[in-house]
Amino acid sequence: MKIFKNIFLIASTMFVLQSCIGGSRKPDMDFFSNTDYDFKGAKFESFNVPMFLAKPFIKKALREDGGDEELINLVKKVSKIKVLTVENGDQAMLKDYAKYLNNNNYEDWATIKHDGDNVNIRVKQTGETIKNMLITVNSDKELVFVDVKGSFTADDISKMINSATDK
Repeated sequence: MKIFKNIFLIASTMFVLQSCIGGSRKPDMDFFSNTDYDFKGAKFESFNVPMFLAKPFIKKALREDGGDEELINLVKKVSKIKVLTVENGDQAMLKDYAKYLNNNNYEDWATIKHDGDNVNIRVKQTGETIKNMLITVNSDKELVFVDVKGSFTADDISKMINSATDK
């Protein structure tokens, strides 16, 4: 439940700061930028979240929501966030995306199910450091992809997942 609040918090912050973010109808993530792939009428909205503006809002909202300090400290390690929403995406596209991630050394760390929505967390790890985390939210009506770059440890990601599943 907590992860949904956090993802909603990030998305809300993104829309509040939309004039600073600069949205685009062109996908800004590697798999979705492939011009040879048939996306079958899917509609994309892509945003880059300016971290110097978003971090204070996210930390404040987490504190007000009773978020623990470990989760707030995790926000400090984030260097970049990209968000991509997809309308009219289908399961075949999601399956091809998962295959693309597997081929590009992303490890599946967790899938959390809540009220019919699936949240999938994948990471790309080099040695002990995780530089990239991809969060996919799959609901009946749309898909949301959150690409989080930073410098995390396996323990950081585990704490985030546990925080999400405990609440």
